[in-house]
Amino acid sequence: MPVNSQPPASLILGCAGLAITEAERRLFAATNPLGFILFGRNIDTPDQVRTLVASLRESVGRADAPVLIDQEGGRVQRLKPPHWRKAPPGAPFAALAEHDSDAAKQALRLNFRLIGRELADLGIDVDCAPVLDVPVLGAHDVIGDRAYGTDPAMVADLACEVAEGLLDEGVLPIVKHIPGHGRATVDSHVDLPVVEESAETLEANDFVPFRILSDAPWGMTAHVVYTAFDRDRPATTSPVVINDVIRGRLGFDGVLLSDDLSMKALGGRFEDRSNDSLDAGCDIVLHCNGEMDEMEAVARVARPLTDRALERLARAEARRRRPVPFDTEAAHARVEALLSRVMR
Repeated sequence: MPVNSQPPASLILGCAGLAITEAERRLFAATNPLGFILFGRNIDTPDQVRTLVASLRESVGRADAPVLIDQEGGRVQRLKPPHWRKAPPGAPFAALAEHDSDAAKQALRLNFRLIGRELADLGIDVDCAPVLDVPVLGAHDVIGDRAYGTDPAMVADLACEVAEGLLDEGVLPIVKHIPGHGRATVDSHVDLPVVEESAETLEANDFVPFRILSDAPWGMTAHVVYTAFDRDRPATTSPVVINDVIRGRLGFDGVLLSDDLSMKALGGRFEDRSNDSLDAGCDIVLHCNGEMDEMEAVARVARPLTDRALERLARAEARRRRPVPFDTEAAHARVEALLSRVMR
Protein backbone atom coordinates (compact mmCIF):
# COMPACT_ATOMS: atom_id res chain seq x y z
CA MET A 1 0.00 0.00 0.00
CA PRO A 2 1.50 3.37 -1.00
CA VAL A 3 1.83 5.62 2.04
CA ASN A 4 0.03 8.97 1.99
CA SER A 5 2.29 11.55 3.61
CA GLN A 6 -0.35 14.31 3.63
CA PRO A 7 -2.23 15.03 6.88
CA PRO A 8 -5.70 13.46 6.76
CA ALA A 9 -8.78 15.61 6.30
CA SER A 10 -11.15 16.00 9.25
CA LEU A 11 -13.72 13.88 7.46
CA ILE A 12 -15.16 10.37 7.53
CA LEU A 13 -17.02 9.18 4.43
CA GLY A 14 -19.18 6.27 3.36
CA CYS A 15 -19.36 4.53 0.01
CA ALA A 16 -22.30 3.46 -2.12
CA GLY A 17 -22.02 -0.30 -2.45
CA LEU A 18 -20.20 -3.56 -1.80
CA ALA A 19 -17.00 -2.34 -3.47
CA ILE A 20 -15.65 1.14 -4.06
CA THR A 21 -16.07 2.57 -7.53
CA GLU A 22 -13.34 4.24 -9.53
CA ALA A 23 -15.00 7.61 -8.94
CA GLU A 24 -15.01 6.98 -5.19
CA ARG A 25 -11.40 5.85 -5.31
CA ARG A 26 -10.38 9.08 -7.03
CA LEU A 27 -12.35 11.21 -4.57
CA PHE A 28 -10.87 9.44 -1.55
CA ALA A 29 -7.34 9.70 -2.92
CA ALA A 30 -7.74 13.41 -3.63
CA THR A 31 -9.51 14.28 -0.36
CA ASN A 32 -7.65 11.92 2.01
CA PRO A 33 -10.46 11.56 4.58
CA LEU A 34 -9.37 10.40 8.01
CA GLY A 35 -11.48 7.27 7.64
CA PHE A 36 -14.67 5.58 6.52
CA ILE A 37 -17.98 4.23 7.78
CA LEU A 38 -19.87 1.12 6.66
CA PHE A 39 -23.63 0.58 6.42
CA GLY A 40 -25.88 -2.34 5.53
CA ARG A 41 -25.58 -1.52 1.81
CA ASN A 42 -21.85 -2.25 2.11
CA ILE A 43 -22.25 -5.66 3.77
CA ASP A 44 -22.57 -9.08 2.14
CA THR A 45 -20.10 -11.76 3.24
CA PRO A 46 -17.11 -11.67 5.60
CA ASP A 47 -14.59 -11.92 2.76
CA GLN A 48 -16.36 -9.16 0.82
CA VAL A 49 -16.28 -6.85 3.87
CA ARG A 50 -12.59 -7.57 4.46
CA THR A 51 -11.83 -6.74 0.84
CA LEU A 52 -13.85 -3.53 1.01
CA VAL A 53 -12.15 -2.43 4.23
CA ALA A 54 -8.73 -3.07 2.73
CA SER A 55 -9.60 -1.18 -0.47
CA LEU A 56 -10.89 1.82 1.49
CA ARG A 57 -7.63 2.02 3.41
CA GLU A 58 -5.62 1.49 0.24
CA SER A 59 -7.44 4.41 -1.42
CA VAL A 60 -5.92 6.82 1.12
CA GLY A 61 -2.60 5.02 1.54
CA ARG A 62 -3.01 4.51 5.28
CA ALA A 63 -3.31 1.04 6.75
CA ASP A 64 -4.47 2.59 10.03
CA ALA A 65 -7.32 4.72 8.60
CA PRO A 66 -10.23 4.19 11.01
CA VAL A 67 -13.17 2.20 9.69
CA LEU A 68 -16.39 2.75 11.64
CA ILE A 69 -19.71 0.95 11.86
CA ASP A 70 -22.92 1.17 13.91
CA GLN A 71 -23.09 -2.21 15.61
CA GLU A 72 -25.19 -1.75 18.73
CA GLY A 73 -27.38 -4.83 18.44
CA GLY A 74 -31.13 -4.86 17.99
CA ARG A 75 -32.42 -2.65 15.18
CA VAL A 76 -29.10 -0.81 14.81
CA GLN A 77 -26.91 -3.62 13.57
CA ARG A 78 -25.21 -3.47 10.18
CA LEU A 79 -23.68 -6.96 10.41
CA LYS A 80 -26.52 -9.47 10.51
CA PRO A 81 -27.21 -13.19 10.30
CA PRO A 82 -26.43 -15.53 8.71
CA HIS A 83 -22.79 -14.48 8.82
CA TRP A 84 -22.90 -12.61 12.12
CA ARG A 85 -24.68 -13.03 15.44
CA LYS A 86 -28.00 -11.31 16.07
CA ALA A 87 -27.11 -9.26 19.15
CA PRO A 88 -29.74 -7.91 21.55
CA PRO A 89 -30.57 -4.21 21.92
CA GLY A 90 -30.00 -2.30 25.16
CA ALA A 91 -33.41 -2.84 26.75
CA PRO A 92 -32.99 -6.47 27.90
CA PHE A 93 -29.74 -5.59 29.65
CA ALA A 94 -31.49 -2.70 31.38
CA ALA A 95 -34.29 -5.04 32.48
CA LEU A 96 -31.73 -7.49 33.88
CA ALA A 97 -29.93 -4.66 35.69
CA GLU A 98 -33.15 -3.81 37.52
CA HIS A 99 -32.89 -7.22 39.22
CA ASP A 100 -29.17 -7.99 39.14
CA SER A 101 -26.76 -5.22 38.23
CA ASP A 102 -23.68 -7.44 38.29
CA ALA A 103 -25.26 -9.99 35.95
CA ALA A 104 -26.27 -7.24 33.52
CA LYS A 105 -22.77 -5.80 33.52
CA GLN A 106 -21.22 -9.21 32.93
CA ALA A 107 -23.65 -9.94 30.09
CA LEU A 108 -23.03 -6.59 28.41
CA ARG A 109 -19.27 -6.79 28.57
CA LEU A 110 -19.34 -10.29 27.09
CA ASN A 111 -21.87 -9.22 24.46
CA PHE A 112 -19.64 -6.39 23.30
CA ARG A 113 -16.53 -8.52 23.42
CA LEU A 114 -18.33 -10.77 20.96
CA ILE A 115 -19.27 -7.78 18.81
CA GLY A 116 -15.72 -6.42 19.06
CA ARG A 117 -14.30 -9.78 17.99
CA GLU A 118 -16.56 -9.84 14.92
CA LEU A 119 -15.55 -6.31 13.97
CA ALA A 120 -11.84 -6.84 14.49
CA ASP A 121 -11.99 -9.99 12.37
CA LEU A 122 -13.16 -7.80 9.47
CA GLY A 123 -10.66 -5.00 10.04
CA ILE A 124 -13.33 -2.64 11.44
CA ASP A 125 -11.77 -0.84 14.40
CA VAL A 126 -14.29 1.74 15.67
CA ASP A 127 -17.87 1.04 16.80
CA CYS A 128 -20.48 3.82 17.10
CA ALA A 129 -21.59 2.56 20.52
CA PRO A 130 -22.56 2.86 23.34
CA VAL A 131 -25.76 4.92 23.33
CA LEU A 132 -25.74 7.12 26.45
CA ASP A 133 -29.07 8.77 25.75
CA VAL A 134 -31.68 8.64 28.53
CA PRO A 135 -35.17 8.44 27.00
CA VAL A 136 -38.11 10.13 28.73
CA LEU A 137 -41.85 9.54 28.48
CA GLY A 138 -43.21 11.09 25.29
CA ALA A 139 -39.89 11.09 23.42
CA HIS A 140 -39.61 9.76 19.87
CA ASP A 141 -38.77 6.07 19.63
CA VAL A 142 -35.58 6.74 17.64
CA ILE A 143 -33.70 5.86 20.86
CA GLY A 144 -36.28 3.58 22.48
CA ASP A 145 -35.00 0.08 23.19
CA ARG A 146 -31.48 1.09 22.18
CA ALA A 147 -31.10 2.78 25.58
CA TYR A 148 -29.67 1.12 28.67
CA GLY A 149 -32.58 2.21 30.82
CA THR A 150 -34.15 5.45 32.00
CA ASP A 151 -32.04 6.01 35.10
CA PRO A 152 -28.97 8.10 34.19
CA ALA A 153 -26.66 6.39 36.68
CA MET A 154 -27.66 2.94 35.47
CA VAL A 155 -27.24 3.99 31.83
CA ALA A 156 -23.71 5.13 32.67
CA ASP A 157 -22.92 1.93 34.57
CA LEU A 158 -24.03 -0.29 31.72
CA ALA A 159 -22.51 1.87 28.98
CA CYS A 160 -19.15 1.56 30.74
CA GLU A 161 -19.34 -2.20 30.19
CA VAL A 162 -20.10 -1.69 26.49
CA ALA A 163 -17.01 0.48 26.12
CA GLU A 164 -14.83 -1.94 28.09
CA GLY A 165 -16.01 -4.94 26.09
CA LEU A 166 -15.11 -3.24 22.82
CA LEU A 167 -11.75 -2.07 24.15
CA ASP A 168 -11.01 -5.65 25.26
CA GLU A 169 -11.04 -6.55 21.56
CA GLY A 170 -9.02 -3.55 20.38
CA VAL A 171 -12.07 -1.68 19.05
CA LEU A 172 -12.62 1.95 20.01
CA PRO A 173 -16.10 2.92 21.26
CA ILE A 174 -17.92 6.15 20.38
CA VAL A 175 -20.29 7.48 23.04
CA LYS A 176 -23.39 9.02 21.51
CA HIS A 177 -25.34 11.27 21.09
CA ILE A 178 -23.57 13.86 23.18
CA PRO A 179 -24.97 15.77 25.15
CA GLY A 180 -28.17 13.67 24.96
CA HIS A 181 -30.87 12.67 22.47
CA GLY A 182 -33.30 11.11 24.94
CA ARG A 183 -35.79 14.01 25.07
CA ALA A 184 -36.10 14.48 21.32
CA THR A 185 -39.73 14.29 20.19
CA VAL A 186 -38.79 13.90 16.53
CA ASP A 187 -36.26 11.70 14.76
CA SER A 188 -33.22 13.79 13.80
CA HIS A 189 -32.85 11.67 10.66
CA VAL A 190 -35.97 13.41 9.32
CA ASP A 191 -36.41 16.64 11.33
CA LEU A 192 -34.66 18.92 13.82
CA PRO A 193 -35.49 18.10 17.46
CA VAL A 194 -35.80 21.02 19.88
CA VAL A 195 -35.39 20.35 23.61
CA GLU A 196 -36.70 23.11 25.85
CA GLU A 197 -35.83 21.67 29.28
CA SER A 198 -33.91 23.83 31.70
CA ALA A 199 -30.17 23.62 32.10
CA GLU A 200 -30.73 22.31 35.65
CA THR A 201 -32.90 19.42 34.44
CA LEU A 202 -30.46 18.51 31.69
CA GLU A 203 -27.53 18.64 34.14
CA ALA A 204 -29.31 16.36 36.61
CA ASN A 205 -30.45 13.77 34.06
CA ASP A 206 -29.44 13.80 30.40
CA PHE A 207 -25.86 14.93 30.93
CA VAL A 208 -25.05 12.48 33.73
CA PRO A 209 -23.92 9.48 31.62
CA PHE A 210 -21.78 11.68 29.38
CA ARG A 211 -20.12 13.28 32.38
CA ILE A 212 -19.36 9.87 33.90
CA LEU A 213 -17.92 8.62 30.59
CA SER A 214 -16.15 11.88 29.80
CA ASP A 215 -12.88 9.99 29.33
CA ALA A 216 -14.28 8.01 26.38
CA PRO A 217 -11.91 8.00 23.39
CA TRP A 218 -14.52 9.24 20.87
CA GLY A 219 -17.90 10.97 21.12
CA MET A 220 -20.61 11.74 18.55
CA THR A 221 -22.71 14.90 18.69
CA ALA A 222 -26.50 15.14 18.70
CA HIS A 223 -28.33 17.05 15.98
CA VAL A 224 -30.57 18.51 18.70
CA VAL A 225 -31.28 22.11 19.71
CA TYR A 226 -31.05 22.74 23.47
CA THR A 227 -32.75 26.08 24.01
CA ALA A 228 -31.26 26.44 27.48
CA PHE A 229 -27.87 26.96 25.79
CA ASP A 230 -28.43 27.91 22.15
CA ARG A 231 -31.89 28.60 20.74
CA ASP A 232 -30.77 28.70 17.12
CA ARG A 233 -28.32 25.89 16.49
CA PRO A 234 -28.18 22.14 17.18
CA ALA A 235 -25.29 20.87 19.28
CA THR A 236 -23.35 19.78 16.20
CA THR A 237 -23.06 23.34 14.87
CA SER A 238 -23.23 25.27 18.16
CA PRO A 239 -19.96 26.68 19.55
CA VAL A 240 -21.81 27.31 22.80
CA VAL A 241 -22.93 23.71 23.26
CA ILE A 242 -19.60 22.24 22.14
CA ASN A 243 -17.35 24.57 24.11
CA ASP A 244 -19.44 25.35 27.18
CA VAL A 245 -21.39 22.11 27.57
CA ILE A 246 -19.53 19.21 25.92
CA ARG A 247 -15.97 20.40 26.54
CA GLY A 248 -16.87 22.45 29.64
CA ARG A 249 -19.67 21.13 31.84
CA LEU A 250 -19.23 17.52 30.73
CA GLY A 251 -15.43 17.61 30.62
CA PHE A 252 -15.23 15.57 27.43
CA ASP A 253 -11.84 15.95 25.75
CA GLY A 254 -11.95 12.97 23.40
CA VAL A 255 -12.29 12.97 19.62
CA LEU A 256 -15.55 14.75 18.79
CA LEU A 257 -17.29 13.51 15.67
CA SER A 258 -20.40 15.11 14.19
CA ASP A 259 -23.43 12.93 13.63
CA ASP A 260 -24.16 12.30 9.96
CA LEU A 261 -24.22 15.52 7.92
CA SER A 262 -26.76 13.98 5.53
CA MET A 263 -29.45 13.75 8.23
CA LYS A 264 -32.40 16.07 7.63
CA ALA A 265 -32.05 17.74 11.04
CA LEU A 266 -29.37 19.85 9.39
CA GLY A 267 -30.37 22.18 6.60
CA GLY A 268 -28.50 24.15 3.97
CA ARG A 269 -25.66 23.35 1.64
CA PHE A 270 -23.37 20.47 2.53
CA GLU A 271 -20.40 22.78 2.39
CA ASP A 272 -22.06 24.91 5.07
CA ARG A 273 -23.02 21.92 7.22
CA SER A 274 -19.40 20.81 7.23
CA ASN A 275 -17.92 24.25 7.85
CA ASP A 276 -20.44 25.06 10.57
CA SER A 277 -19.70 21.80 12.41
CA LEU A 278 -15.94 22.27 12.29
CA ASP A 279 -16.18 25.96 13.16
CA ALA A 280 -18.30 25.06 16.19
CA GLY A 281 -15.61 22.73 17.51
CA CYS A 282 -16.15 19.25 16.06
CA ASP A 283 -12.83 17.55 15.36
CA ILE A 284 -14.22 15.51 12.46
CA VAL A 285 -17.36 15.57 10.33
CA LEU A 286 -19.20 12.43 9.27
CA HIS A 287 -20.99 11.88 5.96
CA CYS A 288 -22.63 8.49 5.65
CA ASN A 289 -24.95 7.94 2.71
CA GLY A 290 -22.39 7.48 -0.06
CA GLU A 291 -24.11 9.98 -2.40
CA MET A 292 -21.34 11.21 -4.67
CA ASP A 293 -22.61 14.77 -5.17
CA GLU A 294 -22.93 15.28 -1.43
CA MET A 295 -19.49 13.78 -0.76
CA GLU A 296 -17.96 16.02 -3.39
CA ALA A 297 -19.56 19.07 -1.74
CA VAL A 298 -18.17 18.10 1.66
CA ALA A 299 -14.79 17.31 0.11
CA ARG A 300 -14.60 20.80 -1.44
CA VAL A 301 -14.34 22.33 2.03
CA ALA A 302 -12.34 19.54 3.66
CA ARG A 303 -9.75 20.75 6.17
CA PRO A 304 -6.66 19.04 7.57
CA LEU A 305 -7.05 17.73 11.09
CA THR A 306 -6.03 20.32 13.66
CA ASP A 307 -3.12 19.70 15.99
CA ARG A 308 -5.59 19.36 18.87
CA ALA A 309 -7.61 16.78 16.94
CA LEU A 310 -4.44 14.84 16.15
CA GLU A 311 -3.57 14.83 19.87
CA ARG A 312 -7.02 13.50 20.73
CA LEU A 313 -6.78 10.83 18.06
CA ALA A 314 -3.38 9.73 19.36
CA ARG A 315 -4.74 9.56 22.89
CA ALA A 316 -7.68 7.50 21.67
CA GLU A 317 -5.39 5.10 19.79
CA ALA A 318 -3.39 4.55 22.97
CA ARG A 319 -6.55 3.16 24.57
CA ARG A 320 -6.66 0.14 22.27
CA ARG A 321 -5.91 -3.15 24.00
CA ARG A 322 -4.28 -6.24 22.61
CA PRO A 323 -7.06 -8.86 22.45
CA VAL A 324 -6.55 -12.03 24.45
CA PRO A 325 -8.06 -15.41 23.49
CA PHE A 326 -11.47 -16.20 24.91
CA ASP A 327 -14.12 -18.85 24.28
CA THR A 328 -16.68 -17.10 22.06
CA GLU A 329 -19.16 -19.99 22.17
CA ALA A 330 -19.07 -20.04 25.97
CA ALA A 331 -19.43 -16.25 26.05
CA HIS A 332 -22.44 -16.38 23.75
CA ALA A 333 -24.04 -19.08 25.88
CA ARG A 334 -23.41 -17.06 29.03
CA VAL A 335 -25.02 -13.93 27.55
CA GLU A 336 -28.05 -15.96 26.48
CA ALA A 337 -28.33 -17.62 29.89
CA LEU A 338 -28.17 -14.30 31.76
CA LEU A 339 -30.69 -12.59 29.49
CA SER A 340 -33.04 -15.56 29.66
CA ARG A 341 -33.98 -14.36 33.13
CA VAL A 342 -35.80 -11.38 31.60
CA MET A 343 -36.62 -12.59 28.07
CA ARG A 344 -38.80 -15.60 28.83
